[in-house]
Amino acid sequence: MKIKSYLLTLVSLAFAISFSFAQERNLKNIKKLTFGGDNAEAYFSPDSKSLTLQVTNTAFGVPCDQIFMLDLQEKEINQQSLKRISTGQGRTTCSYYMPDGKHILYASTHEGNVACPAPPKPRDGKYLWAVYPEFDIYMADLKGTIVKKLTDSPGYDAEAVVSPDGKKIAFTSTRSGDLELWTMDIDGSNLKQITNGLGYDGGSFFSPDSKKLVFRSSRPKTEEAIVEYKQLLSENVVAPTEMEIYTCNVDGTDLKQITHLGKANWAPFFHPSGKKIIFSSNHHATRGYDFQLYMIDINGDNLRQITFESEFNAFPMFSPDGKKLVFSSNRQQEKARETNVFIADWVDTDENEYVNQSELKKHISYLASDELKGRLTGSKEEKIASDYLSKQLKSLGLKPFEKDSYIQNFDYKVRLNPHDSLDTKANSGRNVIGYLDNKASKTIVIGAHYDHLGLNEHNNSTQPNSKGQIHNGADDNASGVAAVLELARMFAKNKTVENANYVFALFSGEEDGLIGSKKLAETIKTKYPNVVAMLNMDMIGRLNDKKELTVGGVGTSPIFPNLVERNKTAGFNVTLDQSGVGPSDHTSFYLKDIPVLFLFTGTHSDYHKPSDDEDKINYYGVKNCTEFAFRIVNELSDQTAIEFTKTKMNTEKTRPKYKVTLGVMPDYTDHGDGLHIDGVTDGRPAQLAGIKEGDIITKIGTCDIKEVYSYMECLAKITAGEELPVTFKRNGEVKTVTVKF
Repeated sequence: MKIKSYLLTLVSLAFAISFSFAQERNLKNIKKLTFGGDNAEAYFSPDSKSLTLQVTNTAFGVPCDQIFMLDLQEKEINQQSLKRISTGQGRTTCSYYMPDGKHILYASTHEGNVACPAPPKPRDGKYLWAVYPEFDIYMADLKGTIVKKLTDSPGYDAEAVVSPDGKKIAFTSTRSGDLELWTMDIDGSNLKQITNGLGYDGGSFFSPDSKKLVFRSSRPKTEEAIVEYKQLLSENVVAPTEMEIYTCNVDGTDLKQITHLGKANWAPFFHPSGKKIIFSSNHHATRGYDFQLYMIDINGDNLRQITFESEFNAFPMFSPDGKKLVFSSNRQQEKARETNVFIADWVDTDENEYVNQSELKKHISYLASDELKGRLTGSKEEKIASDYLSKQLKSLGLKPFEKDSYIQNFDYKVRLNPHDSLDTKANSGRNVIGYLDNKASKTIVIGAHYDHLGLNEHNNSTQPNSKGQIHNGADDNASGVAAVLELARMFAKNKTVENANYVFALFSGEEDGLIGSKKLAETIKTKYPNVVAMLNMDMIGRLNDKKELTVGGVGTSPIFPNLVERNKTAGFNVTLDQSGVGPSDHTSFYLKDIPVLFLFTGTHSDYHKPSDDEDKINYYGVKNCTEFAFRIVNELSDQTAIEFTKTKMNTEKTRPKYKVTLGVMPDYTDHGDGLHIDGVTDGRPAQLAGIKEGDIITKIGTCDIKEVYSYMECLAKITAGEELPVTFKRNGEVKTVTVKF
């Protein structure tokens, strides 16, 4: 990314999009089944025609969790469609149909006390689940008559489910002194303990072939966590804030941890194939309460987000025939904290539309290897890289750019001294371009630049005295190139013929002034039919802990802001930049009146330095950015019209002319409280004065610094040799130093 040559215009909305409307491609015909209160844990009957579920709704006369049945065959489902089949006393949980479809299992506290037991209050900010020792498991008919008590031991017995073959019941119990999984035969005999590890093992379900169990588990590892878990359990509560998904055979053998995501991963259920698991998770959340449904392979690969709407989605269950998914969600709330049950047609998506993280790593590792010596435009290594990229596009069956070649050559003059416009030399470069022809009426360009700084021959490094050192550019921009290659694979190999053609463009010469993208943009509209949009991916490899992502260009079409919001990745804090002009290749297409979008995870202290290496790449971030891009492009493909609009900032903001430097890498996001520093260059004024990465500059001399623009305008007023006070905040403390510019 050529930040040194272009000012990133980020005055727009710092918009941490919250819980957006979804592009939930696996869920069709979503229908609301309950209407108010707290409704959860809905499970199908063996014939898929009815549900049992757990309800709390004071307006409906149910102050405490009770079990209800819902007939899905009714023509019109409303609140009156629910029929209570528990006793109405105590508290119940976890109902499940017996194999005959005429009886249900559920746990209840009514024999211990007919009153509702009080739920536990949060402690030290931690949410707690009650493990009521009065819970026992009962079997009842569909009229609510209890016909059998299946457990009668001291302590917690609940969370009972039945195997698809009708032979076994699995449940969670404290009868061994810890919360473990147990099984029994369908008649309640032949009790067997399945798990033995310290921690809460619960919420289990059988695989479709009845041979495995999937469950959530909190397995405390540290001494402190173990002490806390045991103390809470002695008080009949657990803190469900750290749980992972496990599987094992029904006899307890072959125990495997499937997720390693952190935070709370729970409510797992097997996909009808038995090869995947759907579950609820907040691992992505950076703030607040946000649970989404995810799916993952049983070997822990191919994690994929399923829901996007609302801040709570959990308790998924497939119908026995695999055609429906029922789940609980906060979506479509009429009152705060309302949770309802929803049903949807399940649509299995194409396996080729899953982002392959191994492929991303393969491409980034090779492009950012020392072997390619920084991929300088015009170098031997640029040609090697372009040959690699051409081979990748050819293997996907994409059409070459011209005849049998994926290469677009270009010539230009490179400026070797940023302070001397006359110090230039002739150079040449190679774009790599492939075309997916879907015979559609419109075309979308998906691009990234593959060149970087080489050995700093063109003097673009931010590290002093770095000539001769390899600048591998793993983030800038092997990360974006890997994403484009993966998108090319997904669109070329999937079973869908989209309503758009795609140009996959990998540019060179970006670091010398967007040279390659300018070359393609000059003729793109005559070369390919009806180019309606360009998506640029530059520096998406260093997603930070706050999961901050900038999406540029949203002002270049009126449909972009809402489209981006609908498709954003759970937990990401997204800043929307209106401008079509920025320090990367999308600018070239915007200047040809093409709507553009630009994904960018931000600058960092390794920007344009030899230290921008592959081992610092955040692959979780690259994967999620690629998935985000795939959703955006999919929706763009289905748009009947994508109107182009000029962005105001193109005319309102111009780059001030200045002759001094502070030697910092700004965070271009407008935080509103000053200029946030992402990096400091060694030997430059800021570093010499003691300014560090993470500081927030608020004043230079008499200039108030609010964001990047006021900073640049202030520099334009300063002459070399001036000494001025610079005020900044560090960890909340205000400091002032004298800087010689």
